[in-house]
Amino acid sequence: MPRFIIQHITLYNYEEPVTDSTNQIILFPVEDEHQQLVNQQLTITGDPVVEIYKDYYGNKVGSFMNIAPHRELRIDSKVEVITVPRVLPEDIAEPIKQWSALKLLANDVLFLDFLRQENFSALAEMKAVADAGFYEVVSVYLAVQQLTEYVYTNFKYIQGVTSVETTLEEIWKLKAGVCQDFAHILLAMLRILHIPARYVSGYVCPKDEGMRGEGATHAWVEAYIPSYGWLGLDPTNNCVVNDLHVRLAIGRNFSDCSPVKGTYKGTARQTLEVGVSVAYDDGMVSDEENSFLKSQPVWSNPVDDGLNSYQRYMEMIQQQQ
Repeated sequence: MPRFIIQHITLYNYEEPVTDSTNQIILFPVEDEHQQLVNQQLTITGDPVVEIYKDYYGNKVGSFMNIAPHRELRIDSKVEVITVPRVLPEDIAEPIKQWSALKLLANDVLFLDFLRQENFSALAEMKAVADAGFYEVVSVYLAVQQLTEYVYTNFKYIQGVTSVETTLEEIWKLKAGVCQDFAHILLAMLRILHIPARYVSGYVCPKDEGMRGEGATHAWVEAYIPSYGWLGLDPTNNCVVNDLHVRLAIGRNFSDCSPVKGTYKGTARQTLEVGVSVAYDDGMVSDEENSFLKSQPVWSNPVDDGLNSYQRYMEMIQQQQ
């Protein structure tokens, strides 16, 4: 069973002191039969009290405030996690029975959020692609793997061409982006076929396997397979998720799983640096160790009255890796 020590730092710097900083963090690894949290150290500027609760999707969420003037906010999470290899589906049921089983979930309240499709102008084009080679042609298990490969093959992994505000339609036209974008496209294609699908945020810990997404938070998808349950699929790396991925949160899309987001009062000019390093049980450390924090500009638009302005959702999520 792999054991990982993961350090995740989020660092905001402000040109002028800011106040009344209110933040939400989802930096607590999932704990279940596939993943064990051994320990966690969480250090935040000002040492605020962090209130912990579970959200609608069962994610562990923390909230805190920093009222005093400050020019820096550093959130440092260090976790030790053990992952357990998963048994994959046997895929022995007839395809038509698998697809029929999915149709019975259409009005199940447990799956409604993960079946709801975003409407956009290219939806018909996407549906034509999905219907042509996957819907009821092969088993659900094979279909989700083939759609994962489709996204991996037809979309280029390019940093900087998208942001957290980029729409699904823009990603479909660009045919490019990062792990967050790959995940959103795969979510849409699975839901078109009436396969419940949910967004997952976390970390990929590939050691020497050369997987994309190390050095930042990662994003992938979980699809529901009849007679099996939720299966993780990583379209950025074209693989079925197993014990090299560490889960932080699940939701309908990125907005449900953002590791850090919040508001504050003060200047709109700031910078954000983020970094993730992974140490393995054999003492090896990921290649990102030497360039741990990566600077990113965040919201640099001037405002008329900076001392009375609130900036919503300042997190430019680490998925831009």
